[in-house]
Amino acid sequence: MEQQPSTIRKYLKKIALWAIAAYLLAGVILYFLQDKLLFHPEVLPVNYQYKFDVPFQEMLIPVNKKVKLSAVLFKAEKPRGMVLYFHGNTANINRYAKYMPDFTRNGYEVLIMDYREFGKSTGRLTEEALYEDALLMYKVARTRYAPHQIVIYGKSLGTGIATELASVRDCRRLILETPYYSIHDVAAEAAPIYPYSLMLDFKLPTYEYLPKVTAPVVMFHGTDDETVPYASGEKLKTFFKPGDTLFTIKGGEHNNLGDYPFYHQKLDSILQL
Repeated sequence: MEQQPSTIRKYLKKIALWAIAAYLLAGVILYFLQDKLLFHPEVLPVNYQYKFDVPFQEMLIPVNKKVKLSAVLFKAEKPRGMVLYFHGNTANINRYAKYMPDFTRNGYEVLIMDYREFGKSTGRLTEEALYEDALLMYKVARTRYAPHQIVIYGKSLGTGIATELASVRDCRRLILETPYYSIHDVAAEAAPIYPYSLMLDFKLPTYEYLPKVTAPVVMFHGTDDETVPYASGEKLKTFFKPGDTLFTIKGGEHNNLGDYPFYHQKLDSILQL
């Protein structure tokens, strides 16, 4: 016996209601878990002792009476400048220390901080705090070097932070590794069915800051980046000034650009300018 049209409509209506409910439930879960999805910090005990192959100095930088930033200064022989390095969204300084020789062997000290809630840094992590703390790192750098001796470097999550800093302070160069157009843009690539502009607490709109950067800009991005799609970074070329460069690494993924000799050749060349 064939189903009556009214029965079919009721059935379809029920499916639609379930689909809407599932969509809304998933959206609520995404909203309340967004920080855990975006940030993957590893906290370290206050008495933790760093051990690195490169000479270094640990620093604890007070933001206010309650908040302190854990930072490490990696040293170079006869330094001619400093790299302010803003790392990715995972772990802490330990994870990124292996990249420091790329800069120290080129005559640059490197100052890298852990964001609030990462490593031994304290305080609540917010987008405003990321920018404020980056500015504090710049002030530390300025006690040692002039603006034309300071390179601002961002990796992954840190590219938005680095770009915002370079948009309000002078530097020798801004270097971005696996940059994104915005966090909204990356989220939309992963699940384009939600209104992320209304949902996300962290915007990190690199595209808003890049046009205000007066320093030369260099970007590195792999075509097979599984975390920040190459297309997201490539869109930033819209805001390039004459002389700004995107180095495309064919087959490069999100965390392996350092495996490519091309990356090191170009980075060495840039740092020697």
